[in-house]
Amino acid sequence: TFAVKVHPRAKKNAITGEVGDALKLSLTAPPADGKANEACIEFFAKLLKVPRSSVTIAAGQTSRNKVIRVAGLSAEEVRRRLAH
Repeated sequence: TFAVKVHPRAKKNAITGEVGDALKLSLTAPPADGKANEACIEFFAKLLKVPRSSVTIAAGQTSRNKVIRVAGLSAEEVRRRLAH
């Protein structure tokens, strides 16, 4: 698992830095009807090259601060793939 701070309605989907120990994630989706959550899951699934079903939001469904859980990858592997 790792923490992210989501900024909805951005110009593009991208990791834009870090806030404390959380990744700062910009998403084009609005924070309504779970659209930002869906975009967040899709973004990390593509970035980490895992199926969407492997990426879940463990905490923070309605918050900008979320905890993302990735099944099937070690924490080290997730860090390595995020570094690229």
